[in-house]
Amino acid sequence: MCTGIRFTDKNGAMYFGRNLDWTQGYGEKVVVTPSAAKVPTAFERPEDLANGHTVMGMGIIVEGIPLYFDCGNDAGLAVAGLNFPQSAHYAAGPVDGTTNVAAYEIPYWVARNFSTLDELRAALEHTTVVAKPVNEQLPVANLHWLVGDATGSLVIECMADGLHVWEDDVDALTNEPDFGWHRQNLRNYLMMDEGMPAPATWDRAELKPFGSGGGVQGMPGDYGGPARLVRAAYVNAHYPVQDGEKANVTRLFRTLGASAVPVGVAKMANGDYEKTLYTSCFSAASMTYYHATYDDPTIHAYPLAACDLSATAPFIATAA
Repeated sequence: MCTGIRFTDKNGAMYFGRNLDWTQGYGEKVVVTPSAAKVPTAFERPEDLANGHTVMGMGIIVEGIPLYFDCGNDAGLAVAGLNFPQSAHYAAGPVDGTTNVAAYEIPYWVARNFSTLDELRAALEHTTVVAKPVNEQLPVANLHWLVGDATGSLVIECMADGLHVWEDDVDALTNEPDFGWHRQNLRNYLMMDEGMPAPATWDRAELKPFGSGGGVQGMPGDYGGPARLVRAAYVNAHYPVQDGEKANVTRLFRTLGASAVPVGVAKMANGDYEKTLYTSCFSAASMTYYHATYDDPTIHAYPLAACDLSATAPFIATAA
């Protein structure tokens, strides 16, 4: 399970973040891939930028390849992969005449090569996502992706009937079902309101609200993908626009907190419990990546300006 959101601040700068929910981690760290880094690709892609964008985000490095769970680039574009286990369907092999990208490459490929959603939209029209694992120890992960910049966000989903690019006008994504279903499901919650409910008269009785917050009665409180999407989209849409880095980082962590998963409420078939392993935030305003973990809620900051960007290979960043 995972939840991702995106919003902009008072000046239009983007903040993008996600919860990663699973039973155990993969040794993930904050990884920086400088512009000059030489990274092996699954398929030959002459159109890839020789010296693309610098990328920073959470992931692991395997055989010199940065496997990002989520990341942002120096142009202010960010991407996150979220679990999509039942519906994801990738091509079995490369398709001639298209840009072939292995599923594990998508976050880095997006952040490395594109500055805006418009550029990405155009490229996706002739892109094939291929079910190729990075190695025998790491099978192909079934994911869909949330991508955002200062103008908005989109969702990329590969399903049995092809590749779908959804315009995400609620700037939020969780897991199953597909985004089109989630977007329609939000219509079930039109009655929710952040205001104080008005008193009502039933016969001779005047019924008054207990207090604020009653207007969102009916918001789903479970931890499944549909419920988390409703909560994330609602809180993200109604949180007041903020000014300044600190206030916006707080906004992101508080918003994702509404969908965070504690141990004990989401048991897997094997008996293990899912939990929110970490929450991350990418600030396009300051080019800083933030994260906090389940066991350490302290928010750690990784400013891109503090990194050695002359390196020619991906490396693990150090918190400021």
